[in-house]
Amino acid sequence: MRLVLVGPPGAGKGTQADRLRDSLGVPHISTGDLFRAHISQQTELGREVQEYLDSGELVPDAVTNEMVRERLSQPDTANGFLLDGFPRNVAQANVLGEILANAGQKLDAVLEFQIDENVVVERLLARGRTDDKEDVIRHRQQLYRTETSPLLDYYSDVVVSIDAVGDVDEVSARALRALRGEK
Repeated sequence: MRLVLVGPPGAGKGTQADRLRDSLGVPHISTGDLFRAHISQQTELGREVQEYLDSGELVPDAVTNEMVRERLSQPDTANGFLLDGFPRNVAQANVLGEILANAGQKLDAVLEFQIDENVVVERLLARGRTDDKEDVIRHRQQLYRTETSPLLDYYSDVVVSIDAVGDVDEVSARALRALRGEK
């Protein structure tokens, strides 16, 4: 299964990605993990990412696109993958479409994690991380709404939405049922 996870920061995508990876038997590909791997291996792309991060800038789409293109060319993705954090915008979705088309593949689904913003704020504040201040969290939510949520229209024919509120097992079961087309 070729799957993209979409939802606001704090919706539980990373946690659910690990569960879905195990259930579906496909690799979980997170852009954050790709960035960290390239940085630790000191690849050319990793050095480029580090420069952007050190200067407080966002990593440009072109760099992220190249990392994802490289990762999706690896043999373990032949039978599917789970993308978490990519695409973040319609331009990246177009690149993903090109990558898949060139490989004779297509996305099976875009799994949307629906959750109320106030629930996310409470959830993230409860983690107690120093960067999880309410104004920062709400700013990230706004960025998600403006940059990432347009993907739901872009992928409207393959979006599968689930309620992301509940315990981890409950949300995992809900996601698997939805991906199988069950209620």
